[in-house]
Amino acid sequence: MADPVKTADPGPLGLAAFALTTFVLSSVNAGIFPAAVLGTFLPLALFYGGLGQLLAGMWEFRSGNTFGATAFTSYGAFWMSLGTLVYLELKGVLDFKADGAIALGLFLLAWTIFTFYMWIGSFATNRALVVVFTLLFITFILLTIGALAAPGATAIGGWMGVLTAIAAWYTSAAGVINATFGKKVLSVGAPSPSNNVKA
Repeated sequence: MADPVKTADPGPLGLAAFALTTFVLSSVNAGIFPAAVLGTFLPLALFYGGLGQLLAGMWEFRSGNTFGATAFTSYGAFWMSLGTLVYLELKGVLDFKADGAIALGLFLLAWTIFTFYMWIGSFATNRALVVVFTLLFITFILLTIGALAAPGATAIGGWMGVLTAIAAWYTSAAGVINATFGKKVLSVGAPSPSNNVKA
């Protein structure tokens, strides 16, 4: 009987796509780069953060990883929908008039709720992912507050987003480097004993 085909772990790809796109948008939100370059995130949101994560999510479904499949597929769709929302506003297809901040706030609030239970789910993975989802949850809270109530919170949310990106990049790098070297080079913390998640 032929040996089963060995497949690569899609997690590092999904995390890298998430990290890079988050870093670019968050850098602008934080004021590190001028608002005029905000559009830089649009192609990333559609193709790397969006399509890249969506594919990673599909491969996680194939590997039986419910958490990874839900996270990557959902956040891939998040980037695609956010990029589309911003593009349609820029082109005048969507016009929320004076309620633009409310529309964005509602969008972010819904994703904050989703991130809350994904954050809880991350407790059964490893410490690196717990850090990623803790920072992401805080980021979404701040961005939602910034859109709906206190605009100053958006810049703080931007800085938290940068930290989220760094944590996700580290976790992605650990997956790539450890797999390439065939040993633990970068630690992600103790894995869960569950068979449904990956370290």
